[in-house]
Amino acid sequence: MVKPDEDEVPVTEMGWEVYPEGIYEMLKKFSAYKGIDKIIITENGAAFPDKIENGKVHDHQRIAFFKNYLEQTLKAKREGVNVAGYFCWSLMDNFEWAEGYKPRFGLVHVDFKTQKRTIKDSGYWFQEFLSSNK
Repeated sequence: MVKPDEDEVPVTEMGWEVYPEGIYEMLKKFSAYKGIDKIIITENGAAFPDKIENGKVHDHQRIAFFKNYLEQTLKAKREGVNVAGYFCWSLMDNFEWAEGYKPRFGLVHVDFKTQKRTIKDSGYWFQEFLSSNK
């Protein structure tokens, strides 16, 4: 695996490169394979450092991530790629098998000690996105 130079490109908390155009390129490539009728994106998301401030989580990086990746997905769909579904990762912060509770991918913040849930700004953004794009 080649790790991105974090000074040159944006990365997630996991050190993964943020490259929205990559999802477009893969959708176009996979849709050209013989026998592919439809494509469902089953996991797309990113961990960024989240913290609760005054009862809210302002996760602007995650919102930008989803905006950019969904824009590229919709671009491919408009060009004829049969994208039949999209699932973000993840609804709630959870236990990541290789990393434990530290990376937070969710649209909803979970306090793992009290189990209190707080909808992040990205959760509200996603709600608005889905409501306005029926």
